[in-house]
Amino acid sequence: MIRHVRGAIVFYAFEALAHYSEVLHAVFTRMGGQSSGPFQSLNVGHRVGDESAAVQANHDLIYRTLGIHPVQVVTAQQIHGARAAIVDTAQGGKVIPATDSLISRAHGVALLLRFADCLPLMLYDPLRHAITLSHVGWRGCMAGVVVNTLAEMRRAFACDPRDLFAGLGPAIGPCCYQVGPDLVAEVGRAFGNVDGLLLAQPDGTVHFDLPAAVRWQLQ
Repeated sequence: MIRHVRGAIVFYAFEALAHYSEVLHAVFTRMGGQSSGPFQSLNVGHRVGDESAAVQANHDLIYRTLGIHPVQVVTAQQIHGARAAIVDTAQGGKVIPATDSLISRAHGVALLLRFADCLPLMLYDPLRHAITLSHVGWRGCMAGVVVNTLAEMRRAFACDPRDLFAGLGPAIGPCCYQVGPDLVAEVGRAFGNVDGLLLAQPDGTVHFDLPAAVRWQLQ
């Protein structure tokens, strides 16, 4: 990914999308915002206990950095589910309930989601100019948010998965994602005998490779 710095704001962009001038995208870090304490500093979650004014200031910083207006932004109430929603200018400035994947091909619409350990997944069809942003945690991964997003792109816009660019943003890695027996069983049910997703550690614990699981589903 390409690192950008605008004052105190740091964000990243997918190098493979650099030659698509019609696509404005950014993966922001925690750096450069107004929040303090455990939310320091660029927190954009309104429902985690941070001060509302600080969260709004952080949103405004992002919008100014990208040169977009709040009425262009569509976001979602993320629930670690599998629902994918088609949005356009009519949903500008709104929050889509109970949704973890946003899909659009409307010019001027900005999709915004929030991530901690979960994986940001961006899909782009350069032939049909359809774009998606998905929030993929382990629950959404098991529930099928990746597959549902691909299916909805095909249904709504006749997208062919072979034409898509897939960008996997920063997320918790297999080095650190220790899981218990319940998740091990969920992975077995969702993926069968796919190798490399559950990694046994020398101390007897098991780690889960979320990015590898998402890549497998995309393939």
